[in-house]
Amino acid sequence: MSTYVYGIADADHPSLPEGMEGLGSPALTVRIVKGGGLAAIVSDAPDNLRPKRRDLLAHQNVLSEAGGGGTVLPMRFGSVAEDDAAVATALEERVSHYRERLAALRDRVEYNVKVQHEEEAVLRTVMAENDDVRALALRNRDAGGGSHEDKLQLGEAVAKAVQAREAHDGALVRATLEPQADAVSEGPESTGWISNLSFLVDRGSSERLLGAIEEIRKSAPHLVFRVNGPLPPYSFVEETPATSVTSG
Repeated sequence: MSTYVYGIADADHPSLPEGMEGLGSPALTVRIVKGGGLAAIVSDAPDNLRPKRRDLLAHQNVLSEAGGGGTVLPMRFGSVAEDDAAVATALEERVSHYRERLAALRDRVEYNVKVQHEEEAVLRTVMAENDDVRALALRNRDAGGGSHEDKLQLGEAVAKAVQAREAHDGALVRATLEPQADAVSEGPESTGWISNLSFLVDRGSSERLLGAIEEIRKSAPHLVFRVNGPLPPYSFVEETPATSVTSG
């Protein structure tokens, strides 16, 4: 049976979660595979593995349990090896790489920060800051709404101004938050979000990042934040070679 890999840690990590429940229904038991002075946190790989909510949460719970006692390199959901022997071989062959990443991420956690515009608030901001857009809106109002062409012109002007504001605010968020972190990683673009960034911060000083977010909230109330963390530093672990542990 294939082996599912949750994460990698030092072999003497004090809280390796051996025996706890992991992925699958019924849940599969977590075990430890060692090699090269390292330990991989694994279980059997469930059949027909898919990113279902129950398994995504199980993956994160295993890593949270392990991360409570020290640094763990989190593998992305779906990391599967041929068997335990292949995992042990990968640990031995890549020991220098894994030790370097463990040192780089020691006592670090990830915060994912997504930002979007509050629609009505950003329209008010655009109107207040853009003389041309405001003039078009006033002209249409005075003309009883304006012609079809006038309305199209206003709509295009508003859309252009909002796009410019999105670029401005996305740059503002990054410029303000990046100095509060050790590293930043851009997440995939998705509809509705003007910014999707992950920040690597020291576990003991994350309040600096959170405080900076709160300051932006106060100064730019048209921005809506969704902050997720602390998380294992998924976005700051280099992908593992397909010959050892692969993403399924």
